[in-house]
Amino acid sequence: MAVQHGIWKIGDKPEALPAIRLDSEILLEEQITKDISILNPNWLLIGRQVYTDFGKYIDLLAIDASGSIIIIELKKHKTPRDVVAQTIDYAAWVESLPTEKISQIYTDFAVKYELANNVFDDAFRAKFGTSPLDEDVNSSHQMVIVAAELDASTERIINYLNDKASVAVNAVFFSVFQDGSNQYLSRSWMIDPIETEEHAVNTAKHGEWNHEFYASFGAGGRNWSDAVKYGFISAGGGRWYSKTLFMLEPGNRVWVNIPGTGYVGVAEVIDRAIIADEFITEDKQLVGSYALAKDSGEDDAEYFVPVKWIHQVPESAAVNEVGLFGNQNSVARPRTAKWPHTIKRLKAVWGIE
Repeated sequence: MAVQHGIWKIGDKPEALPAIRLDSEILLEEQITKDISILNPNWLLIGRQVYTDFGKYIDLLAIDASGSIIIIELKKHKTPRDVVAQTIDYAAWVESLPTEKISQIYTDFAVKYELANNVFDDAFRAKFGTSPLDEDVNSSHQMVIVAAELDASTERIINYLNDKASVAVNAVFFSVFQDGSNQYLSRSWMIDPIETEEHAVNTAKHGEWNHEFYASFGAGGRNWSDAVKYGFISAGGGRWYSKTLFMLEPGNRVWVNIPGTGYVGVAEVIDRAIIADEFITEDKQLVGSYALAKDSGEDDAEYFVPVKWIHQVPESAAVNEVGLFGNQNSVARPRTAKWPHTIKRLKAVWGIE
């Protein structure tokens, strides 16, 4: 079903603003280039009009904190089905790009548009607060089609690819409205972008998973002594950060890393993720700062996973060695060769059977 946009000015009587056509979709591309948060505030734009090995240009390339590459293609003069096919074709090319090529694409983009950071690692660190890991960069990819509208058959194709084939492709619709001399941009996603991100994570990893979970106990007001005392891991500040907590079920084992500090514990999950308002009871005297749903809304609230610690150490004794696995997802099912090595090493250091 086609997505319809509408904006009304509030007054004595609601006044519908007239929808207008953009002078060109190049203007929309320029707006996204200037501020990628128009699409997603958790993305870093790394390329525009990226030349491929088969003589075509990808409109925009972005990356998220997990290293997933996002191919963004504007419909422009192409038919809906053509833009879907072309975007998938671009994704097949992007999939094989090594980290050094991704880095060069960003440098070329940064130099051309005179960005503050010309080095990919520096830009990634400035955006996400951590350095990119070679094994994470381009470990998965997503596809986003930007259009004013798509026909019903194309929407069915996109839904089928997501639902049946678990292909991470989405569409975002923009409309422009006029109010005097001012123009306003309205956006609507065809599929919840969180679902697309999950498909990217689930389909791009290679190798067997050993059923041991990884958790990143990141910054943002959290306190490790709280986690040790009250038995939990947590994440929040946006659905992107908290969504992976819901993968954990009672009985799962999870190894906890504080990014930039090192591994600090391993625990058994004893209950599913719950919202901060339910976890933080009067008997808990927490040192850290955790967003409540009543103040921030459910999407931006902190979520807690109750755990029973098998082994934990203070931050000063964290294990941080070259070759250990690291990832920015709050919870992950690692399938890289580093993960079994990491667990084996931590067991040895902590004396765990």
